[in-house]
Amino acid sequence: MIGKPSDLRTRADAASAHLPALMLASERLAAMIAPGAHGLRRAGPGEDFWQYRPAGVGDGARSIDWRRSARSDTEFVRDREAQSAQTAQIWLSPSPDMNFSGGPDRPTKAERGRVLALALGMLLLRGGEKVGLLGQAAGTGRLQADRLAEALCRPAPADFPLTELRPDRHVLILSDFLTDPDWIAQSLQRAAGLGIRGIVVQILDPDEENFPFEGAVEFRAPAAATRHDSRDARGLRDAYLARLAARRDWLRERCAQAGWQFDHHVTSDDPAQILGRIWAVLGPKGVH
Repeated sequence: MIGKPSDLRTRADAASAHLPALMLASERLAAMIAPGAHGLRRAGPGEDFWQYRPAGVGDGARSIDWRRSARSDTEFVRDREAQSAQTAQIWLSPSPDMNFSGGPDRPTKAERGRVLALALGMLLLRGGEKVGLLGQAAGTGRLQADRLAEALCRPAPADFPLTELRPDRHVLILSDFLTDPDWIAQSLQRAAGLGIRGIVVQILDPDEENFPFEGAVEFRAPAAATRHDSRDARGLRDAYLARLAARRDWLRERCAQAGWQFDHHVTSDDPAQILGRIWAVLGPKGVH
């Protein structure tokens, strides 16, 4: 077990507290929230919505929604309308490199990734969508949030589960993308062919983002089991930042070709910021 699911849940709650429930973009949603008699109201956890219709013969006073009716000259009755929940899946890289943190005052990339994954999952579950980690069963409701927290706190398979991609779903991929990126190009190509839309988020530590090193430094890459000793780390800075920018441009281009979005996050930043951007992309006015 990697950390406590309850602690992860607390941090995810805090990170997502400023955002409303997330309903994935689709033509179905656009129709359901259009102005008029079909005002959208969540009926509670699950996949039901309230649909309003004008009252007719046989509708008693108890069935009339007087609050809704007060806004017009017509009396309205509430009916349940079933929503066909969409499915979102999340993948967080289990690479050993994700366990890096440049200081005791900030989380590792893996810790921040778990918070982002669970926070987004909780927002989607509140919106009535089905959510799961890629390669695991998706579900709805509060119990699924607990299952997500527990799954995120367990070790995961090393490789991206390419064969687990399913048609017409939304996928969030979280990684640092500092090692061989060929797998993501292959994954995005397959996703595009299946009609999958989603977001790729690069998570970096501030030291990886800014390369503040000087003097003699030993660099290690746990995932590749390699090390590099430098006597003049500052002399490597420009070349490193150029390669990082090139990698980021490459990722952004591959995402655009697949109809996906690309973003990046630094662990010293408030996780609420990147969550807000993800919400805007996946929500009703974002990616379709």
